[in-house]
Amino acid sequence: MSAPPPDTVVVVGAGQAGAGAALALRDAGFGGRIVLIGEETAVPYQRPPLSKAFLKSGVDMDGLHLRHPDVYAQRRIELRLGQRAESIDRERRRVILAGGEAIGYGHLILATGLRHRVLAVPGADLRGVVSLRTIEEAESMRGQLAAARTLVAIGAGFIGLEVAATAAGMGVRTGIVDVAARVLGRAASPVVSAHLAELHGRAGTSLHLGRSVAAIVGEGGRARAVRLDDGTELAADLVVVGIGAVPQTALAEAAGLAVADGIVVDARLRTSDPAISAVGDCARFPCRYAAASADGRVRLESVQNAADQARCVAAGLAGRPQDYAAVPWFWSDQFGIRLQIAGLTAGADDAVVHGEPACGAFSVHLFKADRWLGVESVNRSADHMAARRLLASGRAPTREHLARADFDLKAFAAA
Repeated sequence: MSAPPPDTVVVVGAGQAGAGAALALRDAGFGGRIVLIGEETAVPYQRPPLSKAFLKSGVDMDGLHLRHPDVYAQRRIELRLGQRAESIDRERRRVILAGGEAIGYGHLILATGLRHRVLAVPGADLRGVVSLRTIEEAESMRGQLAAARTLVAIGAGFIGLEVAATAAGMGVRTGIVDVAARVLGRAASPVVSAHLAELHGRAGTSLHLGRSVAAIVGEGGRARAVRLDDGTELAADLVVVGIGAVPQTALAEAAGLAVADGIVVDARLRTSDPAISAVGDCARFPCRYAAASADGRVRLESVQNAADQARCVAAGLAGRPQDYAAVPWFWSDQFGIRLQIAGLTAGADDAVVHGEPACGAFSVHLFKADRWLGVESVNRSADHMAARRLLASGRAPTREHLARADFDLKAFAAA
């Protein structure tokens, strides 16, 4: 028998997961008090466009809002923006804000998200060295990018590649640096990495892979070049640091909650204190798709995961508890192509390619031993949607299926 719904839910973190949880609680019929606390002053907004359309001035702030600002008041969600949660008093079930105010809760949801991984090299504090996670950082970068002639992205993950693609499309001479031997080294197969590297190369971007940054070289307090470990200097009016992020767990740690590369939660997203849940980028949760995880838990940084976990925890608090079992999926837009990934494909030891990378539309099926892990699709959305359905159902194509010239994943999923 599930516990009765709490009278007050406090959500710490007003990003995709936190705002999503507050809104999903109302959708699920929760009638109690909801307080949404966020350190940023901006009304909750989408982050994916920050590295793409927003940088090109294609959208303004109004186009980024997760929901219209008036919706929160209409749905009786108390927005506490520009405020920081200082500590959690678990015994008295209170969140203490930086100004000293205490807000009581029946249930607390932590959606504290991520913070930038710091680039620890000389010159990293020069003007013109920027990171991209918040709207304030994006607005600053957009202004500087409009005036830049040269840009270097440090990190060949999704953020670095998307910013580099945007800059190259604006006529900015661009370079990418990463210590890994290939782009998206941790997130994609060698086939997809090679395809993206070719697209960036065709756009005139110089790739410096297997290289580390020794220093940012400045002049007059502003960056002018990136010096690599082999002495090469890359001209840079603007340096974008995208070397990853780490989960914000300090609040949870100080409260004595279990933490291990994220806030540890169970299948229903509850922390080691059942009165506290964690969702989104900061949560490490059990996942049946995690073939490469030693303990079966993962922490995912994606809009899909944040939104689905928000709905899952809201359903539980509204009296309909359920285990979190959503299929992980990801996407990236670069140079007019759409990369979509269904499943967690890290640890794959074999790949079967359908379609022709040279033609710009193909899918890569990833296997570990005999287990089909998922599909990376470039401009083949039908394959992506079919893969998500198959992963959810537990069905999977075999290598024998994929070896047939007439094999159609969409038809296989519908059979």
